[in-house]
Amino acid sequence: MTLNFEKYDGAGNDFVLIDLRTDPVELSQEQIARICHRRFGVGADGLMTLSHSDSHDFEMRYYNSDGGLGSMCGNGGRCIAMFAHRLGLSNADGGRPVLRFIGYDGPHEARVLMWDEDSAIGLVELGMRDVEGNEVKRCLDGWFLDTGSPHYVQRVADLEHFPVVEEGRRLRYDTEHFPQGTNVDFIEDLPDGTLMVRTYERGVEDETWSCGTGVTACAIVSGNGRIKTRGGDFRVSFDSTGTAFRNVRITGPVSFNFKGTITI
Repeated sequence: MTLNFEKYDGAGNDFVLIDLRTDPVELSQEQIARICHRRFGVGADGLMTLSHSDSHDFEMRYYNSDGGLGSMCGNGGRCIAMFAHRLGLSNADGGRPVLRFIGYDGPHEARVLMWDEDSAIGLVELGMRDVEGNEVKRCLDGWFLDTGSPHYVQRVADLEHFPVVEEGRRLRYDTEHFPQGTNVDFIEDLPDGTLMVRTYERGVEDETWSCGTGVTACAIVSGNGRIKTRGGDFRVSFDSTGTAFRNVRITGPVSFNFKGTITI
């Protein structure tokens, strides 16, 4: 079987994207893992499929690089929105291209704020799920919450030299506190007033250059929406009602890398 694909990244978090609207094939976990393999496949942190939806512009499915079905992916949601926009699926709303789609955790709305065809770089704002106040729990030395995917967030000193992979892996597999596993984010306040975030992602089982749901979780627990990651900068905004976090939105860069075909 030969598949057409496009490759995108959101602040260094990279994905293979496949349009299944006219040919809704079912990929096995082994096939997806091979496509994402950085030596034997295209290479990516994850794979996403874009499918027909009766109620929205499209449906998004996200798979981790190990081939397993994942939960919501914030960077992936912004990348697939740009992919869909370039496929002609967006609608104009307030002068901006808008896409409404169904993800793992329900409906999402994305706005394409900028796209430069020559550099193949753009900027996308994505609406995330609301987070109830009682869903943000103190845990160990940090916080645990679900922003579409589960995240444990912990403040550390000297994040640049912190053993993110070793500590992230230990916490990700701490079944006493996280029976279903978790993504792990480490944060540090920087002198310029921004928040530095580094993330160990489950499913990838390594540090990624950025994580959209992780950046969102870190902004909520810290109250700081000006985020830096190894892959790029983000803005996160939300309305805090005292009992919940509403109108959560994440804005960050999206790049088109290349397109091709792969036989699996």
